[in-house]
Amino acid sequence: MLIVFGTAIVGVLVEAFASREWRSPIQVPLAFAGLGAAFVWTVIMAVNEKTFHVAAEGAIAVDGPTFFLQGTILVLSLLSLLLIADRHKDNFAAQAAAMPGTEAEAESLTAGGAHTEIYPLSLFAVGGMLMFPAANDLLTMFVALEVMSLPLYLLCGLARRRRLLSQEAALKYFLLGSFSSAFFLFGVAMLYGYAGSVRLGDIAKVIQTGMTVVPTDVAGKVQPQDANEVLLYVGVALLAVGLLFKIGAVPFHSWKPDVYQGAPTPVTALMASGTLVAAVGALMRVFYVALEQMRWDWRPMMWAVAIITMLVGAVVAITQTDIKRLLAYSSVAHAGFLLTGIIATSEAGLSAVLFYLAAYGATTVGAFAVITMVRDSGGEAGHLSRWAGLGKRSPMVAGIFAFFLLAFAGIPLTSGFTGKFAVFKAALEGGAAPLVVVGVISSAIAAFFYVRVIVVMFFSEPEPDGPTVVVAPGTAAAVALGLTATVILGVLPQPLLDLAGQAAGQLFVR
Repeated sequence: MLIVFGTAIVGVLVEAFASREWRSPIQVPLAFAGLGAAFVWTVIMAVNEKTFHVAAEGAIAVDGPTFFLQGTILVLSLLSLLLIADRHKDNFAAQAAAMPGTEAEAESLTAGGAHTEIYPLSLFAVGGMLMFPAANDLLTMFVALEVMSLPLYLLCGLARRRRLLSQEAALKYFLLGSFSSAFFLFGVAMLYGYAGSVRLGDIAKVIQTGMTVVPTDVAGKVQPQDANEVLLYVGVALLAVGLLFKIGAVPFHSWKPDVYQGAPTPVTALMASGTLVAAVGALMRVFYVALEQMRWDWRPMMWAVAIITMLVGAVVAITQTDIKRLLAYSSVAHAGFLLTGIIATSEAGLSAVLFYLAAYGATTVGAFAVITMVRDSGGEAGHLSRWAGLGKRSPMVAGIFAFFLLAFAGIPLTSGFTGKFAVFKAALEGGAAPLVVVGVISSAIAAFFYVRVIVVMFFSEPEPDGPTVVVAPGTAAAVALGLTATVILGVLPQPLLDLAGQAAGQLFVR
């Protein structure tokens, strides 16, 4: 985290002191170096169990799940950075403050302006993602939530094409994200009132004993006091709203399709992969460490949320005609699958969710990388009808995208099948068989709209003015790496499953 935040600060200094023509040549290698160094250092620390401890005065838990999630986030961030760095002038507005269609915007495009501050902003967002699932107290988690979210609000409004749609996406994300942060903060206040502490381990102890320790006089003497369970239940509900919003679970999902569609596609790739990993990691940290003793109270709520999330995501995706909105509702359905693994409340459930996050994240970045390659005169070809006949125009690109869609559907010999099998198996062992039945039905429904896209690409005639495939080096590398991960984790998943199982067994509870 220190490496990433330090690199981001250096990036801000570059923006302040370097001339315009030198900013991009400095920022791009600096960002890659910072993320690469952070990943290497994460691996070095993870192989040495002596590094496991509670750091920063108890604010950060350094344990197996932390290292696994942080390593996953850093890999996905590197893949997303390949997209951000490729043709960033074409993906991002030349001058975000200029009104769309005005003379000021035309002048900035002619002058070749570029927002190179996207690199430090991305690094700050990644730093927040690294801190979010590692936070060992709720205030640190809230700070991480804001550090992760605020740069993304800005980045969502920087799309060069369809500027009004991009600005609308940024505004919606900001307003709804602010509401969710307020719910989270009220939940923190309630739990502090209940336990007298924001430390996750302290909250768990108070739940176990039913007694909180509070000062009784000016001298600071303390005595046990019955904890107020009303504050506990209200606090858990409010906290859950803030966390479920970030993973896009129904009914807190309304931001996802609009933001995914309006944001620059490289930023969408970063959000759809890294933010999801961080948010699910934070959700597990709260419910597995602080609230594990009251799992019989919160599991029914999670059952309901998981069921409607899987069904709504799968059913509504069928009606979508924009490829990015379709993947947004697909992401909603996958959030439900992840909740199925979390509900297992076991080491197997934690391990399955960790594997699922890594597999789904790599496939997601690869899929959005393909979307950036299919372009027409207006930029990316977003409407599904524009993809008609792509299999005849560019069979390799269409075939790769079809493979990513099959992975999302959970077809065998893809990483998606292995991930779904792992979370469903953990849920069955945890007594959530009805939830698994709903998950299988949702997967069957979801397979329909994935196959529909494949049919459009391979069994429709291409339009004369159809889009072309524009291949850039960084984007091609992101697609290749995403494809490789999807294949390997489908054919030979055991090494990563073992790693996830080992990490799950090292959950550090204090």
